[in-house]
This record gives sequence, structure tokens and C-alpha cells, in this order.
Amino acid sequence: MLTEGGCVLAAVSGGADSCALLYCLCELRDVMGLTIYACHVNHGLRGEEADRDEQFTQTLCERLGVELFVLRTDVAAEAKQRGIGTEQCGREIRYAFFEEQAAALNARIATAHTASDNVETVLFHLTRGSGMAGLCGIPPCRGRIIRPLIEVTRREVETYCLAHDLCFVTDSTNLSRAYSRNRIRLDVVPVLRELNPSLESAVSGLSERMREAEAYLMTSAEAALSQAAVAGGYDVRIMQTWPQAVFAAAVRKLCADFSVIPEAKHLALFRKIVYNGGAVEIGGGVTAAAKQGIFRIFRKECSPPIDAVSWVGRSSLVICDKKIDLFKMSIDEFNNGVKNHKFLFHNALDYDTIPLTSCFRTRRSGDQFTLFRRNVTKTVKKLFVERKLPQEQRDHVVLLAENHHVLWIEGIGVGRDHAVTAQTAKVLVIQPQNI
Repeated sequence: MLTEGGCVLAAVSGGADSCALLYCLCELRDVMGLTIYACHVNHGLRGEEADRDEQFTQTLCERLGVELFVLRTDVAAEAKQRGIGTEQCGREIRYAFFEEQAAALNARIATAHTASDNVETVLFHLTRGSGMAGLCGIPPCRGRIIRPLIEVTRREVETYCLAHDLCFVTDSTNLSRAYSRNRIRLDVVPVLRELNPSLESAVSGLSERMREAEAYLMTSAEAALSQAAVAGGYDVRIMQTWPQAVFAAAVRKLCADFSVIPEAKHLALFRKIVYNGGAVEIGGGVTAAAKQGIFRIFRKECSPPIDAVSWVGRSSLVICDKKIDLFKMSIDEFNNGVKNHKFLFHNALDYDTIPLTSCFRTRRSGDQFTLFRRNVTKTVKKLFVERKLPQEQRDHVVLLAENHHVLWIEGIGVGRDHAVTAQTAKVLVIQPQNI
């Protein structure tokens, strides 16, 4: 997990586990020549108690000679804005903060997850029916994240803190049975430990075996996805031939790109729409759909229009999660470029024909477009239908328009009245790409 002379950023909440982690790292600091930093997130959920935890962590880091980075945030408000649960939102904010700080420091991220946490995680996933992925538990390493205490039980941590006279704070919500994980910790785990005193060791062994099997299955899933890949998604006819285990692994991999973990009910619905068509909302604004023989997973997001005042004279802008590069050139430069770049024909506009009130945006009801080199005007909606563009992709296509008059459409090209002609003096070339 660590190498001599390395840099590590410890996630410290002020609880027993994270205090023990930080103290252990500091004990290794001189031995391994480590550079130690710490980070703490105040979620703004527990009022004075949260402020107490932050102050305690600050004092601890000062005593140990560790620089501390603190993030104060309102998780409840952010969760409401994102439309997700408070617990999920807090986790996303924490790890985004950890990653940002670690990238700046070129450091590993050390979290204080223990073998006891792994037991609770496995049981929690088991009750939700998440299958093999849930049984994999908490991995010892993931990307730049390391978990040095993952084979240590919570009891061993408490014993360590007592032996080294380490103080720590206790989160009062850990004792509330209103949370599923707390009920597992307080009510379920003690019963299981009576059946097997080495519960943590047994579950850790299970998780390790499941991770090995999952790694093999994900390799098979990647190969299957590569075989089924088509423009805009994956061929449902090929997906229908996949074994159930490969199918589940493949869609889990696709969901992971959106930071979503599908439950068993989602996997069953995915399988159903691959055979019958339809769409399934997973949560967090993420949807899986199978239409026109293509399966895809996407997050629907709305992009505001970007008006002409903001883009004239600029080289690029971002809309619909795409970087729009703009190249302004003379007609001679354009003619020379056409010889090597055929895309110029479809994405080049006569600069002087672009109204100053034009804007880059997504489609709106009533938009109309006159096809290049054809005296035919159609609604953008009808044009998308004729081109068999999947419905869920239509709100992500970038347009350049003035009111309902569309000058250019991503993937289709420039409208008739704005194409480059022999009389054109200045050319604007639009080149969109995903970022």
C-alpha cells in the first residue's frame, strides 16, 4: 500500500478508527520516510457535535505535526439539489474532496475502514440482493485509495487506542437504530459473532474469494461489451445471448461509469427491457433504455443556452458535456483545409450570415431546419425521427439557432442558408467532442 518516501493523505473523522490510522501512519513516518497529511469533512449535519469533531481533529493533527485540510459543506442541501440520499451525497462529496486534495499532493488516500466495517458492508449488500459485487466487500486498494486497517477488527482498534492512550470522539448517530448499518452493527453482528467468534476473518476470506471471481467475470464482461458495441450503445440481440452472470457484470460495469450500483431488481429489469424494449430509472438521474435494438445507460442533464455575445471571438465552449471548438478562418484557409478534412463541409458556416442573437443550445419545440443543398425545411423533431436518433439522445444534441431557426445541428451539419459559398469571406468551423 505504501512505499518508502511516499506521500499519504489520511481521512480523519475524529473517531477511534481514523485516530488509530493517523497515529499508526505517524509511527511509520520516520521509519519509511513518509509525508503525512490529513483531511476532514464537516458535513454540517450534527450542529455543534460536528464542529466539536472538526476542532478535535485539528488539535490532534497539530499535536502530531500533520497538516490538515478541512471541507465544510451542507450535505443535506446538496443532497436535495442532486435528488439523492444524504448518505450517498455525503460519500460522493467526501471522496471528491479526498481525490482533489490527493491529486494536488500526489498522495495515496488512506481511509480507516476495518474488517468490522467490511462485515457490515457485506451484510448490508446481501440484504439488498446485490449479488457477487456486494459480497466483494470493501477492497483493500482501489485506485489511489488504500485501507491499511482492513484486516483489523474494531475491537483491536479500541484496544490499540487504550494501550497508546489515544483519545477520540464518538458520533452520536452511530447509536441510532434509524440507520440500516447501525442496526446491522448493533443487532445482527453480535448474533453472528456468537455463532462464529472469528466472524471478521471469515467474511474477509469470503470477500477476497469473491473479488477474485469478480475480476475474472469483469474480464469476460469487458470482452462481451466490446463485441456488442455499436454506435450509440450495445446491440440487444448480442446481449440476449450472454449468460446471466456475464450480463449482470456487464451492466454493473456500465453503471459504474455513472457512480451507480444497481440492485438485484434493477438487473432483472435490465434483462427484461433487453428482450422487450423500454426504459428503467436507476436513480440519481440515471436511466437504462433499450430502443430500436440498442441498449444504453445515460444521465439526462439539461444544458443552458450559450448566447452569441459569449462565444464570438472565443476558441471553445462547453455545452451538454461536450467541448465545442470554434475555428474562425478566411475562405482561403478553409479551401486548403477541405482537402484534408472532409468534416469541414458539414460543420462550416458563412460567418457573416450568423445572426448576433444566435445561441448554442439543445432542441426546443418548434425548431426548424432547412437541409443543406435541398429546398426542404423540416422540424428538428421530425429530422431526428427520420435519422432514427434514439429518443434519450435527442436532448443532448447541440444546435446553433436563432429563436426557432436552426443554423447548424451536431452530427447533421449546416443549414442551407448558412453554408459556405463562393461569396463567403470568413468561415466559422464548429467541431464538437466529448470531454
